[in-house]
Amino acid sequence: MTSPLSAAVRPSGRSWLLFLKYLVASAFVTTTLAYLLVYTSSFVQLRDAHLPSLSSSSKAQIEIENKHPIDNLIINARAEFAKVLGRQSYDVTSASRLYRQRRGRHPPPGFDKWFAYAQKRDAVIVEDFFDRIYSDLTPFWAIKPSTLRHQAKSYEFVVSVRKGLATFTTDDKKRVPWIQLWHGLVKEIAKDLPDVDMPVNMMDESRLLVPWEDINEYMKIATASRNLRPASEVITNFTGLVAFDAAWETSDEPYDPQFKGGHYWDLARQACPPGSPSRNETSPSDWAEHPFFPAGYPENSHHGFVQNWTYVKDPCEQPHLRGLHGTFIEPVSVSTSQKFIPLFGGSKLATNNDILIPPATYLNSDPLYSGGNSQGPNWDDKKDGLMWRGVASGGRNKAENWQHFQRHRFVQMVNATAVIKAETTRIKAETFDLPDWKHYNLMAPRNGYLGEWLNGTTDAAFVDLLCFPAERDNRGCSYSTPYFEWKEAIPMAEQYKYKYLPDIDGNSFSGRYRGFLRSTSLPIKATIYQEWHDDRLFPWLHFVPMDNTFVDIYGILEYFMGYEGQGGHDENARRIAEEGQEWAEKVLRREDMAIYTYRLLLEWARICDDNREKMGWVGDLKKGFIGAKTGP
Repeated sequence: MTSPLSAAVRPSGRSWLLFLKYLVASAFVTTTLAYLLVYTSSFVQLRDAHLPSLSSSSKAQIEIENKHPIDNLIINARAEFAKVLGRQSYDVTSASRLYRQRRGRHPPPGFDKWFAYAQKRDAVIVEDFFDRIYSDLTPFWAIKPSTLRHQAKSYEFVVSVRKGLATFTTDDKKRVPWIQLWHGLVKEIAKDLPDVDMPVNMMDESRLLVPWEDINEYMKIATASRNLRPASEVITNFTGLVAFDAAWETSDEPYDPQFKGGHYWDLARQACPPGSPSRNETSPSDWAEHPFFPAGYPENSHHGFVQNWTYVKDPCEQPHLRGLHGTFIEPVSVSTSQKFIPLFGGSKLATNNDILIPPATYLNSDPLYSGGNSQGPNWDDKKDGLMWRGVASGGRNKAENWQHFQRHRFVQMVNATAVIKAETTRIKAETFDLPDWKHYNLMAPRNGYLGEWLNGTTDAAFVDLLCFPAERDNRGCSYSTPYFEWKEAIPMAEQYKYKYLPDIDGNSFSGRYRGFLRSTSLPIKATIYQEWHDDRLFPWLHFVPMDNTFVDIYGILEYFMGYEGQGGHDENARRIAEEGQEWAEKVLRREDMAIYTYRLLLEWARICDDNREKMGWVGDLKKGFIGAKTGP
């Protein structure tokens, strides 16, 4: 007797035919899968067996292609740093040899004493670290020394050295104490300096914008004047300024630099090379228009992240900055000369002709700039987030133009409320465009959660909205208060309790940058300004660079912090923060600023000397000279 169950599953003749077809198909699929599995395994083994035979560069390329773009940038930064550091000098003989190779002249008189001074203070002496001096000073070789001496002494703010003593001249000692701070630095090295006058810029903004064509002609003359005279013909002492000072009392009226106002962008672009993207781009005429952002990744970036730090800071290459940075929109002050005159200052644009010295704010012990004695807790004890506090500076932000200012844009871009509003309404924010998640392949924005993610990640706010003209509410501002909530200031020492510290330009460079570098936190830096230390700091090794549009900020944060526990690189962030701090304590000390200024003033004094073409230090070229070797 057949059970009902057996009857239910017994196939009919037609069913048997279908069943057989199923078995054949299954066997085919199984056989194919087995073959593919064996083949793939064999291929992988074959590939791996041949990888050792590939060149090291090919294997490195395979590894690089599988990494995140920031991984590649970190790898490249470490390699470049190792190459530069390999040129370190440990004795005056090698230092002077590298000087001649790089500069095409003999070192200035007193170079041996300068080297001894630096070496005694455990300085890292790499010739590359002083490139800024020669970039700034070289065109002055085309100007008569007598003209330079007259112009330098004529200025109203001057730090002077005579017979080893430093003094300063100012119109009002109650001003911000920048000239006093610069005088204090020069005073530390004055006994070893020749007579020299250093005119200094007391404004936040840089001052000199000489047309490119003029500077190009000066450079041609200066380059042609390079020579390496036989040691027997070299003058090894400075003339001094005794005769010059004696004649000064009966000389002509002080030189007039012809400072003038005007729209800064239209002055700055004249200093750009012909054919550069910004040279023929005029200032925007309508600030009511939404800020313009270039499409796609920033130019010359590595998949959207900064790979050429010099390029990023050059407004000649990025005309869109004319509508995205307060310097070009409406600076607090515009007092600019197109005359090529000596003027020393703490920062400048790539188009400026000022001579860089360490900024006075870096010489100031005020915790507002230095952070005080605290450098922050250990990395693991910090809050895993971003912290920024500051004033709404950058220029005169007004009702009609504030949407274009860099600090307003940054604060809005990392503000959860502003981003959530843009995500939910799909209406452009006042200062920025919400990026498509595909742009940087970001996790948070995929489902519209970028603002929610930022809510637990960032803390950025203004402490003063600085509207212009000033209003009765000394912190608020009728036109920007609806978009920004001002908060109380947070001391830098408290900010150091966060892992990530963005640094954004104000009226010029940010005076907190050195403090951030010396902290245990990770600086994220965006700037259009150049500083004295640029040649000794390496992006992606000592700090994280950011584009001036800030379009890459979300990608930077997600790379380091991850999203909901996925894909973070906290260890890389820690490494950059710690190595940056360690390096800053070696090359950004007050001693290093004195060493840089010492060498700068030796070079400047030579350029102002009538015998400059014959002057130099050639002690190492004389018979019997023995340079003490103290390093590897």
